[in-house]
Amino acid sequence: MVEAEPDPVPAVRRFTRFYTRRIGLLNGSLLDSPFTLSEARVLFEIANRDRVSASDLTSDLGLDPGYLSRMLKRFESRGLVDRRPSADDGRRRDLRLTAAGQAAFARLDEGSRRQVAEILSSLNAIDRRRLVEALETVEFLLGGGAAISEPYILRPHRPGDMGHIVSRHGALYAREYGWDETFEALVAEIVASFIRNFDPKRERCWIAERGGAILGSIFLIRESDEVARLRLLYVEPAARGLGLGRRLVAECLAFARSCGYRRVTLWTNDILHAARRIYQAEGFRLVREEPHHSFGKDLVGQYWELEL
Repeated sequence: MVEAEPDPVPAVRRFTRFYTRRIGLLNGSLLDSPFTLSEARVLFEIANRDRVSASDLTSDLGLDPGYLSRMLKRFESRGLVDRRPSADDGRRRDLRLTAAGQAAFARLDEGSRRQVAEILSSLNAIDRRRLVEALETVEFLLGGGAAISEPYILRPHRPGDMGHIVSRHGALYAREYGWDETFEALVAEIVASFIRNFDPKRERCWIAERGGAILGSIFLIRESDEVARLRLLYVEPAARGLGLGRRLVAECLAFARSCGYRRVTLWTNDILHAARRIYQAEGFRLVREEPHHSFGKDLVGQYWELEL
């Protein structure tokens, strides 16, 4: 029986309560300024964009148009913001900070920097890096961050990676397919053997990473001078749809060719449809199938090969 996944909602709400209290968002104003959090965010957007209109802010920040309109009128009455016709669209009016608005924002920005620096001052360099990586992971998983053409890097394995790979295989396959802990044990045996017998000239592990978070991995393991085996392809659910699985397999096969292998083999199960589609697209052919009972399930194992 698969253990139910713990409800993540209380943890997220607990962190939200902790952080809003930690940086003083429960107060009526932000950083002892005359501005609320919403007002400070609008000033930030105007200060940090080359051009921005009220409709841009409504859309990008999810603000109510009436609420934003009243806020901008207050800014204009205090001489912080003015509006100018756009140079390339006469129907559009761009917002701009006045000199007074720039000075007010500079004080806000500096106060925020000091506050965050104070929070980080109790952490050593390693813990600061861990914090930044964790924050980037949260932003990525919740769909934030600027769009970039390559949302991950591929790197070799390093200490600590193997335990993570074993853990994630065990957790993901239990949640998605109901496999029991014997699958995690098998993954542990594979990675332990890889580390003990690692031949860097003929074998490799690729780790896909973004912002310090591991998104997936794959192994190529030597079986003979002419045959290599592809093993343990996995991609985190949050990273699916990026083409990462296909990229990992392609890197694996390119390395196999550069090593002079003549054939790459792999073993999988027929229920792993996404992985099978990747293997087929790369030219692997199914050579045989056999039913088996493993990991607490009745499965159909498949053996695939690719002639290089």
